[in-house]
Amino acid sequence: MAGKDEGLWVRRFHPADDAAYRVVCLPHAGGSASYFFPVSKTLSRVADVLAIQYPGRQDRRTEKGIDTIAGLADRVAEALRPWLDRPTVLFGHSMGATLGFEVARRLESAGTKPHALFVSGRVAPTRARDETVHLRDDAGLIAAVKALGGTDSQVFEDEAVLEMVLPSIRTDYTAAETYRYEPGPLLETPIHAHVGDDDPKATVDEVRDWRERTSGRFTLTTYPGGHFYLTTHAAAVIQSIAEVLTPSEFHNAH
Repeated sequence: MAGKDEGLWVRRFHPADDAAYRVVCLPHAGGSASYFFPVSKTLSRVADVLAIQYPGRQDRRTEKGIDTIAGLADRVAEALRPWLDRPTVLFGHSMGATLGFEVARRLESAGTKPHALFVSGRVAPTRARDETVHLRDDAGLIAAVKALGGTDSQVFEDEAVLEMVLPSIRTDYTAAETYRYEPGPLLETPIHAHVGDDDPKATVDEVRDWRERTSGRFTLTTYPGGHFYLTTHAAAVIQSIAEVLTPSEFHNAH
């Protein structure tokens, strides 16, 4: 079971062909599919986890990046089409949350409502900030990424690695920062929002406005921490995804 684009866009680290659900993970700006390896491992008991690999990084580093959320969403929705044979949850962190929202819009308009959309560390689509990190020189871009604390500091000390990752970071920041919400129908997909209470990129109020984007259920969960609160609270976030899928089954597995 795979689409022609599987080798490009979709990573399955722990295939679970018999699982009742799929979980699709969408990385943050500068992130890659491998960031979600631990999530995949934990959730593989209850879901077939797909991690999306954007062009311009790791094994796709020779490909040109896509610098708009709309362009990325079109391609991701297309790549997911062969995988929608069971209820599907979308999980995105930071830029990945906005992308998840736009993918959900495309899936719904094509007749497939996701089971749930999890958005993490990202302002609601209508609360886009006027940010220009993508216009900074390399040093300014690196400083901004370092300040958020989600990237291994060793990356910034190795010039060869830095040269390799900077273009994709800039492309992603361009996509995230130039995104503007285009009015359209509310999602029917339930939205579950998660955020660190000290996130410089998304206040709790800015995240709460995600509730205005769905006619379905909405929940908001806050954690102690900043933009990458996930690093510390991954187990709690994974548990919340699992509970939306199969509460009793996952609980009994522990």
